[in-house]
Amino acid sequence: MKILVIGGGAREHALVRSLSADPVVDTVIAAPGNPGIATIARCEALADLTDGAAVVAMADRFAVDLVVIGPEAPLVAGVADALRDAGHTVYGPSAAAARLEGSKAFAKDVMAAANVPTALAHVCTTEGEVEDALDAFGPPYVVKDDGLAAGKGVVVTDDRAAAIEHARACLAAKDAGRVVVEQYLDGPEVSIFCVCDGLDAVPLAPAQDFKRVGDGDVGPNTGGMGAYSPLDWAPDSLTDEVLDRIARPVLAELRHRGTPFVGTLYVGLALTSAGPRVVEFNARFGDPETQVVLARLLTPLGGLLQAAATGRLADVGSLRWSPDTAVTVVVAAENYPATPRTGDVLDGLDVSDVPTAYILHAGTAVDDDGNVVSAGGRVLSVVALGPTLAEARQRVYAAVDRTSLAGGHHRTDIALRAERGEVTVP
Repeated sequence: MKILVIGGGAREHALVRSLSADPVVDTVIAAPGNPGIATIARCEALADLTDGAAVVAMADRFAVDLVVIGPEAPLVAGVADALRDAGHTVYGPSAAAARLEGSKAFAKDVMAAANVPTALAHVCTTEGEVEDALDAFGPPYVVKDDGLAAGKGVVVTDDRAAAIEHARACLAAKDAGRVVVEQYLDGPEVSIFCVCDGLDAVPLAPAQDFKRVGDGDVGPNTGGMGAYSPLDWAPDSLTDEVLDRIARPVLAELRHRGTPFVGTLYVGLALTSAGPRVVEFNARFGDPETQVVLARLLTPLGGLLQAAATGRLADVGSLRWSPDTAVTVVVAAENYPATPRTGDVLDGLDVSDVPTAYILHAGTAVDDDGNVVSAGGRVLSVVALGPTLAEARQRVYAAVDRTSLAGGHHRTDIALRAERGEVTVP
């Protein structure tokens, strides 16, 4: 099987790494890929990931058997539709189904129709409506940009003025801006990926990520600074409950609307005192959770994604998982998540002396002198596994310490509270 992966971040590096290990996969091509991916797969230039015609031309040129679309932007732009119209097999939802991520308001409408448990919310189009919604819910205030924001469009704060300022910026950023003000949900957050074929879903192992930039969950939201899996503190029944109460009803509702969902339904949950509640949906694998979930998945990934893309998930047996714990830590560029500095040389990318550790490239490039340099906000995802969470954490931070990036920073407390047994469900 020949597979084309669209994207060039750490999520795509993780996907390519797993796909390349699948015995039924002969060739993996990444577009545009990155310097890390280039060490294990062929990379092809792709200037605009949302250019459906360009992606179709590439799929035609290489006669691929499956296209896997990594990021959200090409999905929302309809790249999967262009590929399907051209006769290609695609793992990734249509533009209509990807609205689950492209519009928070649309996702709330689908959840209401499917009777899916989620936070109460108001969709606001004016500052006055925002102020009324904030007063109705009270602090902590949760304000979300209605559209795509690369994981950074959410503000959770006790400061009413800061909440209003974020809403004002969201409303001003679009011609017909909308912002979603939500009820705050208590309890730890969990990410669960559901591999979907339009009819049914197979849940992957739960993970937990860390959005805030600083230790102790302080500072602004980011695209994610680290993650770990499995979650020993989560209820054993969680994945079954997500499948029965959330994923299957949402798939049925989208099918009823004539927009079946084929791809990864990312379910972001809060495990509240009243039970699991959906915080958000994404229409693709999440980053950095993908890095730890795929590190533990023993079932060959290529066959799984092809089965979903061709409506044959029913033929897939139970998934097999490593008993080990996986942890990933993101190394970010100076001034991330504001305006990150780029062009700094990366050293220490060989972490083979740390058992089970490896590096996935997120925002990297090669300069004119042949050096690997930073080219984005999140630069590396360092991954390690261990028989216990404590050992996985020790290994991943030993590997992080091998790397060097001028001005770079990372969190030192990824999964620390879980290691200490301090994470509990209300």
